[in-house]
Amino acid sequence: MTSGLKALGLKAIGIVAAAALMAAAPARAQQGEIRVGEINSYSTLPGFTDPYRKGMELALKEINDAGGIRGQKLVVISKDDAGKPGDALTAANELVSRDRVALLAGGFLSNVGLALSDFARQKKVLYLASEPLTDALVWSKGNDYTFRLRTSNYMQAAMLAEEAARLPAKRWATVAPNYEYGQSFVAVFRELLTKKRPDVEFVAEQWPPLGKIDAGPVLQAIDAAKPDAILNATFAADLVKFVREGNTRGVFKNRAVVSYLTGEPEYLDPLKDETPEGWIVTGYPWYGIDTPEHKAFLDAYRALHNDYPRLGSIIGYSTVRSVAALLERATDTSTEALIEAAKNLEVNTPFGPIVYRAGDHQSTLGAYVGRTGIVDGKGVMVDFAFRKGADYLPPEEEAAKLRPRN
Repeated sequence: MTSGLKALGLKAIGIVAAAALMAAAPARAQQGEIRVGEINSYSTLPGFTDPYRKGMELALKEINDAGGIRGQKLVVISKDDAGKPGDALTAANELVSRDRVALLAGGFLSNVGLALSDFARQKKVLYLASEPLTDALVWSKGNDYTFRLRTSNYMQAAMLAEEAARLPAKRWATVAPNYEYGQSFVAVFRELLTKKRPDVEFVAEQWPPLGKIDAGPVLQAIDAAKPDAILNATFAADLVKFVREGNTRGVFKNRAVVSYLTGEPEYLDPLKDETPEGWIVTGYPWYGIDTPEHKAFLDAYRALHNDYPRLGSIIGYSTVRSVAALLERATDTSTEALIEAAKNLEVNTPFGPIVYRAGDHQSTLGAYVGRTGIVDGKGVMVDFAFRKGADYLPPEEEAAKLRPRN
């Protein structure tokens, strides 16, 4: 896994441990502050986690400038998990036992998120999963201590399957990284699309290892199966290799492509004018969102960082905003009080208000669905529309039945 992540081709970044807002703190919390432990894949996935950290910094600044949490300063202590569950567990242990944090947050890879969720269950500490996408996190392996912010595999698969069902395509091929995220996304997309279109068939599957895709043989196998359409779930450097090789071989010509996450700036920006046009994607068209809440976020983000946001920025910002709303609502910082406060918690985000459902601990954060295009030599999303997360989740009572019995 480590070598695979290094092969993503992303330049590692250091975590500024001494930064004013995100500083590693001494073992005892200072009087007048509330500590939150945060864990993410900073050194292995900086393309997402650097904007994510900047989003957290903006939210922290806004919250503390406004007086903090009932007059107490909110402090986030961040640690790097290097994309490995074992490192994430070591970090979590340190944050809980040494740094005495009130709760844990973060996570990127789904397998890391599941490890942190199980840690939270065993240690009886609340964990707010920021980014991990697997549905197991809140359903088949859900527990009382874990809540999830990000629009899940099921939710985004439902959005994309809705679009895919309108295509004339009947024969589908899939390609996804061979770990929890990719496996679970392909499974749920197949299930949802087949329900809408019983006439479709899946004629080929490719499972490259994360960060180590050999794009030539993968695309050759897909092309040989003669699909009408392709479902792609690769991302980061794997996506760049997949697109370049596919463009060279003409595999995408006269074929529909549905591509998960590809509309996010983190993944479109590196493609530049190599971006295939017309792919159906989920993503974040920051340049075209005209809502008051997003405009306020965009202006504040640019003022602080002199840069435009990525999807990671939205998730980092909304994570800290969720933590602050949770702490404001809770009667105290005990785990029991935090869990009760998290149920049906309402939070304002740059995408609008969301709710953390009591039934399955999943937030109703939505996503943008559109198509890829090229403008001024750069990959962008076009013809996009926002999809409300609540519209793509099963009813709470049904979702609750998917969770283990306590």
